[in-house]
Amino acid sequence: MSNTKRNCGFIGLGHLGVYLASSLIRAGHNVTIHDLNKSLGDGLIAKGAKWANSAREVAQASEVVFTCLPSPRAIDAVVNGENGVLSGLAKGATWIDMSTNDRSETLRLGEIAAKLGVNTLESPVTGGVHKAAEGDITVLVGGDEKIFAAHKDLLEAMGKPVLYVGELGSAAVIKVITNMLAFIHLVACGEALMLAKKGGIDLGIAYEVIKNSSGNSFVHETEGQVILNGSYDIGFTMDLALKDMGFAIEYGRKFGVPLDVASTVQQAFVRAKSQYGGEVWSTQVVKLLEDAMGTDLRAPGFPARLQ
Repeated sequence: MSNTKRNCGFIGLGHLGVYLASSLIRAGHNVTIHDLNKSLGDGLIAKGAKWANSAREVAQASEVVFTCLPSPRAIDAVVNGENGVLSGLAKGATWIDMSTNDRSETLRLGEIAAKLGVNTLESPVTGGVHKAAEGDITVLVGGDEKIFAAHKDLLEAMGKPVLYVGELGSAAVIKVITNMLAFIHLVACGEALMLAKKGGIDLGIAYEVIKNSSGNSFVHETEGQVILNGSYDIGFTMDLALKDMGFAIEYGRKFGVPLDVASTVQQAFVRAKSQYGGEVWSTQVVKLLEDAMGTDLRAPGFPARLQ
């Protein structure tokens, strides 16, 4: 990893972004930040980050600008809008989007950036907010391989492993695939635990057995814990889950792949949003089954948040 300090910008200080930006500061880089909610940057400013009043101001102060935003509309507004990132970056500078964006939008914005002489990489992350907090979240990268090599040290400061996937747009596809699997596993985890409970098995024991079985999954090991605690606090909302499932279903149509299981799971999330709202944690999709069965999935000794 390079020890060279760089002037970096970071826009989007939500559940993930605040930790990713913090990792850049911890690695010794000069970091300028912005978010619609300035209070989200207070902790980073205390660590040495500088506040900017717009995306353009961030870009003007930076060689590399990272964005981590909740939707394609937000990404377009921040990057390509008036006073956006592309209006402030100098030729030869780089924009790196760490959001989970639609492939077509990533390609469209990358083309606009290229015409302005700005490099583009996509680097969505996967593994959970708790891993971002520790700087070991998985980073998926798409774009020109030479541009990736020139910025690999910055990405390694935020997570590991850093996996180069291929050309621009490829990371968007594989990230959505991983999220699709996670949501499928989440619904399956809830069904498995409910089946265990109704079968008279202690849920703490059921958790350990599944964890040490061929049926284990990363989602069971992580999200299963906050379900059993009852907090459901995974740092990822129902709205975000539906956004990503929508991308997956659209890719299925585009690539001609039938996604029967994913389509069923998507409808479960639609029902969960209708029942509990879009801002609740995505793990509350399991609450549909709890409510239907008139019982909960609780066991002592599980944390409210993953450490």
